[in-house]
Amino acid sequence: MKQYHLGIEATLEIIGGKWKALIICLLMSGAKRTSELQRNIHGISQKVLIQQLRELEEDGLVKRHVYQQMPPKVEYSLTEYGVTANKIVDIMCTWGKENIKMRQSQGEDIVLLEDESPEDLE
Repeated sequence: MKQYHLGIEATLEIIGGKWKALIICLLMSGAKRTSELQRNIHGISQKVLIQQLRELEEDGLVKRHVYQQMPPKVEYSLTEYGVTANKIVDIMCTWGKENIKMRQSQGEDIVLLEDESPEDLE
């Protein structure tokens, strides 16, 4: 029998770590192919991405749809249960943005790239 001392332990077991919340965040806007996810998650290898997607699938948050065509096409999307994690991920995003603003106000040289316009990134 699995036991937890706090509810957050169960949450972190499923969406904790470096990549899973990012994957959920990207899938909020709709189904994505593996290559789309990898392009949008800087620093993740294909092997780790696939491993994380499989774990999210096993936990019932993500579903995998294989199209019967050549070449093979696979898309990942959130399940109905996975959509319930949006609330948590959204709160994490908001907290992160507020944290970055606070650190900037304290003089830390830090930038949130999603706030930058494409011209600023060149």
